Amino acid sequence: MRRGTAIRRVTPHVLMAALDEPFAYSQAWYRTRGAMLVEIETEDGIVGWGEAFGPAALTAPIVTWFSPLLVGADALAGEVIWQRLYNALRDHGQRGLAIEGLSAVDIALWDIRGQVAGLPIHRLMGGPLRTSVRAYATGFYRREREDHETYLREEADLRLGEGFGAIKLKTGWGLAEDIALTRAMRRHLGPGILMPVDCNHAYDAAAAIRYGNAVADQDILWFEEPVPPEDIDGYCEVKLRQPIAVAGGEASFTRWGFREMITRRAADILQPDVAACGGLSEAKKIADMATAFGLRTNPHVWGTGIALAASLHLIAVIPDNPPGLFPQAPMLELDRSPHPVRDALTPPVALVDGAVTIPEAPGLGVAPDRAALARYVA
Repeated sequence: MRRGTAIRRVTPHVLMAALDEPFAYSQAWYRTRGAMLVEIETEDGIVGWGEAFGPAALTAPIVTWFSPLLVGADALAGEVIWQRLYNALRDHGQRGLAIEGLSAVDIALWDIRGQVAGLPIHRLMGGPLRTSVRAYATGFYRREREDHETYLREEADLRLGEGFGAIKLKTGWGLAEDIALTRAMRRHLGPGILMPVDCNHAYDAAAAIRYGNAVADQDILWFEEPVPPEDIDGYCEVKLRQPIAVAGGEASFTRWGFREMITRRAADILQPDVAACGGLSEAKKIADMATAFGLRTNPHVWGTGIALAASLHLIAVIPDNPPGLFPQAPMLELDRSPHPVRDALTPPVALVDGAVTIPEAPGLGVAPDRAALARYVA
């Protein structure tokens, strides 16, 4: 073990803030936004940061449970630690909260390794294959307003004004309304703006197929989470019976959780979330598996600047699939919905001509503001 790289302390931070204006996706209303960050400190004082996707109050106890298995371990031995933590809960936590907690730990350990080496994480992972990535705007949720279509047009104009060339429409409000909203948004955006659509598994296969065929002429970049994540047969049916590329995987976990989706070619585009699927270590394995089967990987991102930075490092090393002079490179999901915790923790990501630069500072290249941590502690 390198002197001083033993883990001294593991601290989960549960953060929460009320929203001035609630918003909804197809499954629930959000009236608060939170985050669970993990701080890992080594004996020589290096601090690494990670983030878990999922309910903060539930993922934090997982990290607390992991803590005795981490303290004293070599922070540079990330693969050994990953296997130790996974195996410790293998009989009880092959997916969901346990893997989300493990994801945060894994990201923090990559942050430490990068700082020890004086290199950005993507360099340690063998990259970068690209130094900037095109971003698409996530938002377009339901608000407590009657004129939802008007609101969508207003937000679209705001995002276009910020420089986005790609906008993801949220659907799942009922089949007829979704079809009408999709057509209205395409008319408003015009032909030059990329437009994926995400219904957050609001449909069964029959409804998803009807929707896909009804909007097939609207130049939809991809159709995200058309059916519930457990319904792999439904994914396969939707993929075969409508023409829009199918995306999914934000609610799938580890290489084993993605195995069936990959081997059955249930989606065209896989969307592992580094803060959920097992961290950077596991997300890279999933992306490599996808490449071997001719599937694209485009990570899901919906957290603070910690998860965002980790996702940028992953995107930097995901190979173009297939390679060529004009590849379909992965894009960065840039959440523009209200999130007071996110906005206070780290500086906003700079969007220039619709793209974001891959970080070059050691480790993640970002750390949360301590005053913001104190302000939003739950």
